[in-house]
Amino acid sequence: PADESVMPHTRHHFHVCSLLRIPRGIIVITKPDLADSDMRALVRQDVASLVKGSFLEAAPVIEVSSTTGQGLDRLRDAIVEQGSRVRQRPVDGAARLPIDRAFSMKGFGTVVTGTLVAGRIAVDDELVVQPGGRIVKVRGVQVHGKPSPEAVAGQRTAINLGGVDVTDVSRGETILAPGTLSVTRRVDAEIDVLRASKPLKHGARVRLHNGTSEVLGRVSIAGASIGDVAPGASALVRVRLESPAVLTRGDRFILRAYSPPITIGGGIVLDPAPTRAGIRSDAGGASLEALRMRADSGAAIQWVIDSAGIAGIATASVVSRMGVPPSHLGSMLKQLEASGTVVVNDRLVAARHLQDAQAMLIDLVKASHKANPMSDGLSREEARGKAFPKVAPAIFERVVDALKASGAVVGAERLALPTHKASVAGADDQIRAAIIDAYRAGGLKPPDTAAVEASVKAPRAIIEKVTTLLLREKVLMKLDTIVFHAGALQQLKEEVAALKGSAPAGRATVDVAAFKDRYGVSRKFAIPLLEYLDRE
Repeated sequence: PADESVMPHTRHHFHVCSLLRIPRGIIVITKPDLADSDMRALVRQDVASLVKGSFLEAAPVIEVSSTTGQGLDRLRDAIVEQGSRVRQRPVDGAARLPIDRAFSMKGFGTVVTGTLVAGRIAVDDELVVQPGGRIVKVRGVQVHGKPSPEAVAGQRTAINLGGVDVTDVSRGETILAPGTLSVTRRVDAEIDVLRASKPLKHGARVRLHNGTSEVLGRVSIAGASIGDVAPGASALVRVRLESPAVLTRGDRFILRAYSPPITIGGGIVLDPAPTRAGIRSDAGGASLEALRMRADSGAAIQWVIDSAGIAGIATASVVSRMGVPPSHLGSMLKQLEASGTVVVNDRLVAARHLQDAQAMLIDLVKASHKANPMSDGLSREEARGKAFPKVAPAIFERVVDALKASGAVVGAERLALPTHKASVAGADDQIRAAIIDAYRAGGLKPPDTAAVEASVKAPRAIIEKVTTLLLREKVLMKLDTIVFHAGALQQLKEEVAALKGSAPAGRATVDVAAFKDRYGVSRKFAIPLLEYLDRE
């Protein structure tokens, strides 16, 4: 007002507009008819001092009287001129409506109102109310008090909702397209503290305002050596919220003190769903600074993917976490792939992490061969548990498939190097051959362990390990508790099959006594051999 100069609430609103990065505006001095020329000049000086260096420094200053009509035409022209320069809101983005009012209307049911921030909402759309995840259906839409088939970004709208009671929705919640925004309790951000504020301390309890919501939280300042944030300074922080909020990368917010609730600063969301454990360290501060420097969406997403390591990030989080409109997801994925990102099912992983994982898995297989030389290789489950405990199975399979395709590893249930040959420490080829010869010579009446030990002339422990290895390789086969040479069993199968084929119809039978006589074996061997033949 020309007769009172800049009022406290005007300063507050100016600070809020500055913190929200409002790009332009008009300065209006009201009630010029109540002040003389000297007073009006003094008010202009106060205004110029307030807006110096701000987005309003070069704004038009218009004196307007609602009583005399002075300046009204000029104000109208200025509003039209400013309106022509306003950047259109993203109509192709995901629908997002912060609720500022909810009420019940007779004959209609639940109605909510708000300004559509992005996207469009049409009759019969199925949306979700967050936080809470309540599914609703749009029964009707009004824009500026008139029925409409849809509302688009930037419009004031009233939405008649089905599937929800008025007591289940409230101011501060957000109506949005399913799966398009993060519901979070932890936010990484860059903030600015007002010059007129007190220093912002690490751990300070604050009120975070975004859209129509107000959420309490505590501020953690990034970096091990960073102290309080001085008035007029900027800082990188993590805000831990006491209740869930609906946020995405690029959102602006206002910070107010817990008590008294005065505005102390504001900022921009860098990551609404950070995965890094902590930022109160030099590494944490550097990590957040690196993200801040990547203003381009593609570069920021690429950095987040790279920072996630072999686990990668969900493809859906490109929309919900990084703020990419759903309609742009396809083109963004192509851009990411061209920059070194690999799509593995529903995950995005940096190609270099997949290559590192391949090298790590080869090292694990080598270590397994060294520790267990008589093993066929490292089991897949053991490999996944050691190297990929918190990684989606599809990523592990992608790493294994790549190694098998290149010939670096072989095997199915067990992974091995192609040059690996199972062996027993302390055993040589002569011991292996002697054991095989002992069982081959025994035929259908194989030697027992003591006889093999006497024949081979090697320590029992080594003989047992080599025998186990030969059983695994199917050079030997165990029937019940008796070990046979696989060749002897194969020859027996062929002979019995031939007998069966030459026997008259209906007479292809053999009993224990006949089998014992034919092959000269005792019942000890006959029973397991006949059971084996029956199975085969």
